[in-house]
Amino acid sequence: MKLSDKIAIVTGGGRGIGKAIALAFAREGADVVVAARTFPEIAQTAAEIQALGRRSLAVKADVSIWDEVNYLVEETLRAFGKIDILVNNAGIQGPIGLLVENDIDEWINTIRVNLVGTFFCIKAVLPHMMKRKQGKIINLSGGGATSPRPRFTAYAASKAAIVRLTETVAEEVRPFNIQVNAIAPGAVNTRMLEEILAAGEAAGEDELDQARRRLAEGGTPPERAAELAVFLASSESDNITGKLISAIYDDWQNWDKIGFQLADNDVYTLRRVDPYTLCKLNPNWILPHK
Repeated sequence: MKLSDKIAIVTGGGRGIGKAIALAFAREGADVVVAARTFPEIAQTAAEIQALGRRSLAVKADVSIWDEVNYLVEETLRAFGKIDILVNNAGIQGPIGLLVENDIDEWINTIRVNLVGTFFCIKAVLPHMMKRKQGKIINLSGGGATSPRPRFTAYAASKAAIVRLTETVAEEVRPFNIQVNAIAPGAVNTRMLEEILAAGEAAGEDELDQARRRLAEGGTPPERAAELAVFLASSESDNITGKLISAIYDDWQNWDKIGFQLADNDVYTLRRVDPYTLCKLNPNWILPHK
């Protein structure tokens, strides 16, 4: 098993991607603490983990509230004595529609849950991980992180910021043998899909068409992100940190063989692309004179 006797925290573990990751960890030998604002859902996930023969704890916590995040970490340490893995999956989609029409409080709350919540969880576990000189932190990115996503400005901004947070924290904790990476899970059918369909024209024609297609075709299985999360939580990814990895488009299954080549370059990161960089990649480009 890839995660034998590891202790993991998975936020947003009551449904969708978070639940799939929690169960995948348990199947690989980990004991899992699942957290969310809705207790019945995480209690069900915990019961399913226990049915797999692993220990589990359901902790009701709102990641946007520092005291509740601290409580989550304290309860995990009290129950299991250590934290090996943190998965920051909890998040909301926020207001849908043109920015000029967005409710200010809803917009700010999206940043607080998605970005600040991720920051809170990382900050809470780092002292323990740094003391032990080991740890794995996995953040969930999402639509709009790498390209514009009109009518979803709060969500896109928060997810792009999570990727840069991932890259930056990865550099800070590199000396402590802690790896920090982000997952782009693909278009998974979650409650966010229902919100897009309910928003109707406010979501925009392209988003609505994609949502209807995903509803009909089933979308990306959450297990794809869970498989990648297992890889990033295991020793197979010890040479990989500070990267944004697609669960469906990247050949991450073979990265354990080439991880050392990924360590010190800009591949799988957010970077400004300028014509001079492109020219190095494609010598046929003709650049303007400086």
